[in-house]
Amino acid sequence: MTTPRLVEHFFRHEYGRLVAMLSRRVGVRQIEAVEDAVQSALMTALESWTIAGLPDNPSAWLFRVAHNALVGELRRRARRDRMLEQHALEDIGAPENGPEPSLAGDVRDDLLRMLFVCCDDAIPVESQLVLALKTLCGFDVREIADRLFTSEASVYKRLGRARSRLRELPPRRDELTEEQYSSRLPAVHAILYLLFTEGHLSSHAETAIRRELCDEAMRLAAMLAEHPLGRAPETFALVALMHLHAARMTARQDGSGGLLLLEEQDRGLWDQREIQVGLSWLAKSAHGNVFSRYHAEAGIAAEHCLAPSLAETRWDRVVECYALLERLGPSAIHTLNRAVAVAEWQGPAAGLAVLDGLEPPTWLAGSYLWAAVLADLHRRCGNDGAALRYRDVAIRAAPTPAVQELLQRRLRTGGQ
Repeated sequence: MTTPRLVEHFFRHEYGRLVAMLSRRVGVRQIEAVEDAVQSALMTALESWTIAGLPDNPSAWLFRVAHNALVGELRRRARRDRMLEQHALEDIGAPENGPEPSLAGDVRDDLLRMLFVCCDDAIPVESQLVLALKTLCGFDVREIADRLFTSEASVYKRLGRARSRLRELPPRRDELTEEQYSSRLPAVHAILYLLFTEGHLSSHAETAIRRELCDEAMRLAAMLAEHPLGRAPETFALVALMHLHAARMTARQDGSGGLLLLEEQDRGLWDQREIQVGLSWLAKSAHGNVFSRYHAEAGIAAEHCLAPSLAETRWDRVVECYALLERLGPSAIHTLNRAVAVAEWQGPAAGLAVLDGLEPPTWLAGSYLWAAVLADLHRRCGNDGAALRYRDVAIRAAPTPAVQELLQRRLRTGGQ
C-alpha cells in the first residue's frame, strides 16, 4: 500500500475517533476547531510519512499532532478574543492522558457517544445525519448528497445549522441522560444504517465496496446492541441486516473489483458463519411487539441468504417484506423494490403493473435506480424501444463507473 493510500486508510479509520476523543475533551461547541485540527494532522501525515516513512504507532502519532494543533488554535483564540472559558485548556489535558471514567449509564466508546451527541433533538433529523456522516464518519459532501438524494448546497446548509446548534451548548461537556439516549436512538440507527450502506455500495468513484466502513458500522452497531441503552429489537434487527449483507460481500465483486449481479455471484463464497450470526440476531429481534424497517430489510436479506439459487428464492416472502416496508414508511423506493421482486415472482409484466401510474418524486426520478428498473422490466417484456430509452438515462445517471458497467451488462437489449 502506497503512503498516500495508507494515509487515506487511516483517515477513514481514525478521523471519527480523533474527532470524538478531542471533542469530548474540549466540548462539542469547539467541533469546527477539532475538525480542522484532525484534517491538519492528516495533511501533515501525508507530507511527513512520504519523506520519513511510517511511525511505529501511526494512530498515536495522528492523535498527538491533532491534539497539539487543537491546543495551539484554542490558545490563539483565547489570546485574540479572551472568550475561551478558563477550564477549556485544562480539560483537554495532555495527549498521554488515559481515557476518562464514564458516568453510570454513559456510553463508553467516544465515537458512539458522539453519535448520540450529534443527534440532539434541537437539530433537524436531516441535519443530524449530515453532521454525523461528515464529522464522525469522514464522508465528503458529495458522498452525503448522493446518499441522502439531495444537493451539495443542501448538505452545506444542513451542516451549518447543526454546527450552529452545537456552538450554543454550554462550554463544559455535558453528559447525556438516559432519556436523551433513548430519544436519540432512532437517529443513531439511521446513521449507522447509512454508514453501512455507503460501504456496501459506495458512491466513491474508485471503490465499489468499502469494507472498512461496513466493519466500522458493524462494530458500532454491535456495541450499541450490547449496551443497556441500545438493547432494543430495532438495534438487533439492524445488526442482523448488516451481518446478512456482509456474508455475501466477497461474492459481490469480480477479480478486477467490479460489481456482480445477484445471479452472477458464486454462492459458495457466501460466508455461512456470518449468515448464522445474522439469523441469530434476527431471531433475537423478534421478541416483543416492535417491527421496524430494519426487521423488514433483514427479512429480505435472510431470504436471499437462505435461497439455494436465484430461481429458488421465496420471492413471495420478499414481496411481503417490501409491502410491510411500504406500510411502515410509504416511499416510492419501496414500491420500486417491490416491483422488482414481483417481477421475479410473477413475471416482468406484473412488475410493470406495480409501477403503472406511479409518479416518482423528483429525487427518485433523477436517480439511476428508477430508470434502471424500468429499463430492465421493459427489456424482459420485449419492449426494446422503451428499454433503450430508460437504459440510456440510467447509464448517464450512474453515480460511479462500477455501477455504470453493471448497468451496461444488465440492460443489454436487442444485441446492443
